[in-house]
Amino acid sequence: MPNFLITNNVETLSGYHIAQIDGQKAHTLRGFYEEVAKALSFPEYFGFNLDSFDEMLNDLSWLEQTKIAIYITNSDSFVEKERNPDKLPTLLDLLDATCEDWKWIDEDDEISKKELIVAFSPSERITKLLDSQEISYEVK
Repeated sequence: MPNFLITNNVETLSGYHIAQIDGQKAHTLRGFYEEVAKALSFPEYFGFNLDSFDEMLNDLSWLEQTKIAIYITNSDSFVEKERNPDKLPTLLDLLDATCEDWKWIDEDDEISKKELIVAFSPSERITKLLDSQEISYEVK
């Protein structure tokens, strides 16, 4: 399964702990960090920046669930008002790399293995961004 899904059907994520993010509340990166911190119960030391976000996603030890989906609804609005437009492709690349990294965690590693996927509600803008970053996705 690819790391990214485009879907309007939350049923395609059954079996996953769904961290739902409303793209209208996440129209800047700061808004996204605030929403994802709530949805994934990030620890208090989360720094609301890309490096800290990367650190949190590569840990997730505070979550009991092993299958986690970040599901972004209203994805047309997702990070659309960020002042630096280059930051969204960077975020998408980080999400893709992190999803991929989780696939390579061994059972004997110190960290307990998780499965992470990212899903977006259908959006031409997001599809174009994923295509331009050469990030594979499945439409369900």
